Amino acid sequence: MVAGGRIPRTILSNLLSRATTGSLSSSSSSFGPPSILISRRGIASKLYVAGLSFYTTEKALSDVFSQFGQVVEATVMMDKVSSRSKGFGFVTFASELEAEKAINEMDQKPLHGRVIHVELAKPRRPYSSAPIARGPPGPPTDVQ
Repeated sequence: MVAGGRIPRTILSNLLSRATTGSLSSSSSSFGPPSILISRRGIASKLYVAGLSFYTTEKALSDVFSQFGQVVEATVMMDKVSSRSKGFGFVTFASELEAEKAINEMDQKPLHGRVIHVELAKPRRPYSSAPIARGPPGPPTDVQ
């Protein structure tokens, strides 16, 4: 630590990169999971919004949540095949305090005729390394 209790930027970025790759040793586990470390540093402010109407657009979502602070990004997840909303999205705020205020004010409230659920977004889990089956199975092999 440097005078004033601040962590130098290079050390912090090293910790964050090791935390996201899962190579943290047990001696640094006192920081907790990477999501907690990031949220304590004020970086995480992404909200998960569920129960959206199929007619809610990204602009409408951004406009509704902008009353609680600066919205950096608003995304409505769309189905690739039908090009319809999947009924959920994400809103990213400039600060964590604004995100908390939005959670407190908007969770369990109606939006475009549907009750929405708002919570902090969880970090994405990496995809499993299991092989993906493609096509019919190959011919049987006689191994004896």
